[in-house]
Amino acid sequence: MKRKQVYTLLVILCAVGFYLFETYYQPPAVKEAQEEGEVPKETTNSFFLPSSTTGQVIHHNYFSLSYSEPHEQAEWVAYELKKKHLSNNNFKRPYFEVDQAVRTKAAHWRNYKNSGYDRGHLCPAGDRSFSREAFEETFITSNISPQMHDFNSGIWNRLEQKVRYWAQRYDGVYVVTGGILEDRLHSIGEEEVSIPKYFYKVLLDNSGGRTKMIAFLLPHAASDRPLYEFVVSVDSIEKRTGIDFFPQLEDGKEARLEAKSDYKEWSFQ
Repeated sequence: MKRKQVYTLLVILCAVGFYLFETYYQPPAVKEAQEEGEVPKETTNSFFLPSSTTGQVIHHNYFSLSYSEPHEQAEWVAYELKKKHLSNNNFKRPYFEVDQAVRTKAAHWRNYKNSGYDRGHLCPAGDRSFSREAFEETFITSNISPQMHDFNSGIWNRLEQKVRYWAQRYDGVYVVTGGILEDRLHSIGEEEVSIPKYFYKVLLDNSGGRTKMIAFLLPHAASDRPLYEFVVSVDSIEKRTGIDFFPQLEDGKEARLEAKSDYKEWSFQ
């Protein structure tokens, strides 16, 4: 074999070896994070977790999520927000970190750099400011989605504040939130992080011996309209996402609650 052919073969073998190493080798710390992410934590109430259309549910200490690799973000993030979680602690914002628990590899924060989009929290840092550990855990890339700044700091922020109001009023609500991940969405970055056209929040309250739900579907745009104008049925979001939000509820109760789009049971003061 000629020297040039040997050299070419060695280059090919090295390239293949590097690709296999990068693709399949998992450092021990990453493997441990992935294994830990598959185990529900003490704070996880699995009864209220939605179904996953992706098969990749990850449990962190203070919220759970279902990661969508094609869209490089969570299809949903779920957590309980109780009255005791509400706090005015003013922790310093940390840098965003790649979520090592995602087996398919979570998107890098660099995708957002110079994109014109905010790193929009799904589980808000403000909902987890009762401890530094909980606050900093929200700064992982599986918990963010590209959001226009005027949306993120405007109506989305107003809805987050309203959820805190209800958590205070009803001593806790279960929250499921995410973007509507559809085909042919625009994207940002080398990893093509999808830009949702709509974002949703689904809330459940079972205080006082009765259960009620409310759902919001917000177009990804700045808006001064009142929040109650964006109330929709849970059923309508399930049809768009394929997610079953509260599959553990008794079927009759689930069907009745998820068909409603009445906000009168929830105070909008």
